[in-house]
Amino acid sequence: MCLIGLAIDQSRRFPLVIAANRDEYFARPSARLGWWTPEGGGPAILGGRDLAAGGTWLGLTAAGRLAMITNVRDPSRVDLQAPSRGLIVPRWLSAQEPTDRFWTRTLLSGHNGFNLIAADFQRGECFWGSSLSASPRRLERGVFGVSNALLDSPWPKTNRLKASLARSLSAAGSLDGLVSDLWAALADRSLADEDDLPSTGVPLEVERQLSSAFIRTPDSSYGTRCSTLLISERVGRGVVTHVLERSYSAAGAVSLLRQTTLKDWPPRYTDGTHALPVAQAEVTESPGHEPTASAPPPVKRKRIRSLLKPAATPRR
Repeated sequence: MCLIGLAIDQSRRFPLVIAANRDEYFARPSARLGWWTPEGGGPAILGGRDLAAGGTWLGLTAAGRLAMITNVRDPSRVDLQAPSRGLIVPRWLSAQEPTDRFWTRTLLSGHNGFNLIAADFQRGECFWGSSLSASPRRLERGVFGVSNALLDSPWPKTNRLKASLARSLSAAGSLDGLVSDLWAALADRSLADEDDLPSTGVPLEVERQLSSAFIRTPDSSYGTRCSTLLISERVGRGVVTHVLERSYSAAGAVSLLRQTTLKDWPPRYTDGTHALPVAQAEVTESPGHEPTASAPPPVKRKRIRSLLKPAATPRR
């Protein structure tokens, strides 16, 4: 992933929304959205898959874990022998250890620069961490964005995606309307003005080519390979999560849409008990551009539990 927008508990109807683009070389082999089992075992993962190294840029498990990763752009510190950053995601999804122990082990694994957003909804936890930070930061409700710098770094495309996500959630009258708005935000090819560009160590012209949400280099060798939406929707007393992936050809056209719906995901957080994992819902594929989704009535105004467990208040 190279651009992620995340909204947690910003909408009564849509408590979890993710809009993300994966940018990569088109020559690197990848599998589209589906269920797969990582090498070495572990729970099945719903997500795309990097067939070169075996990891992924965004994935979730039926039991309620979620993770997504972006690179930190710093060519001066790239180690060509470092392990793939995409392997961090399946490690989190199969991990049983506490967050701090997982983070220490990950930092010692020798990866090139990365950002990781990871959640365990059974525990009501979500955090962001970076190879540039000694410890992860717990995320509470809010709208967040990350590209190839630290969380919420004010890069133009990060700011635009966050603003679009917040605006779309505020105005959303239906699932289809929200999906349409977010596809448009991820397809934005607006380049940043030179004065607004970050300085990450690449040539200025390359910096500008990478400044839009949707990327395609002039030679079509690199760019946005897929866009992913994850939208959790409260329906009646339960929650369903819609996962949609648009994949693109090197020419920039939409080639396929894959989608699935998970019932009772994410699970409610518990105090020591474990929620039953959801079924591995079928992933469907079509050449169309939009999902066929029903529009249930709005959630009635009542007290609604957050997806995240309140942080413990320190004792005095």
